[in-house]
Amino acid sequence: MAEQTQEKQKTFLEKVIEQSGLENDNDAQAATKVVFRIMRDLIPSDQIDEIEQQLHKEAPKANMEIADLWNDPNVMVAFFSRVSPFRQLPIGSNTFFLRLDQEAALPEGVEARNVTKAVFSALKDELPQQKSREIAQYLPDDIRQLWG
Repeated sequence: MAEQTQEKQKTFLEKVIEQSGLENDNDAQAATKVVFRIMRDLIPSDQIDEIEQQLHKEAPKANMEIADLWNDPNVMVAFFSRVSPFRQLPIGSNTFFLRLDQEAALPEGVEARNVTKAVFSALKDELPQQKSREIAQYLPDDIRQLWG
């Protein structure tokens, strides 16, 4: 019971760091933002908004960082990612991991697969099961396996 309480008290980024091989908050934050950006490229716009609302509602006040991370800080990227015709292109696991590795500038020795799994795990802890199942349907097969 105490172990479960301690786990719940860890911040989102602490969970990502612990499971990913990343060493600090800055790297975890950058990687999380990119994973979320790629996810938003896969998920319909109305679902993106619902996830944001859910994170604001479900995340404890001390952990509001999650909702902040979900929103792309780059206004132009956020806008164009919603209207881009590239949203229609399939994103496989190789593309997903390549984008994460390059856009987040992952440190040498840190695998994009492990980072993705860590971000997914930490995010799923904050979402209701129903929303997790909805998100899974938009992920490519290999990535969906990491979502669990």
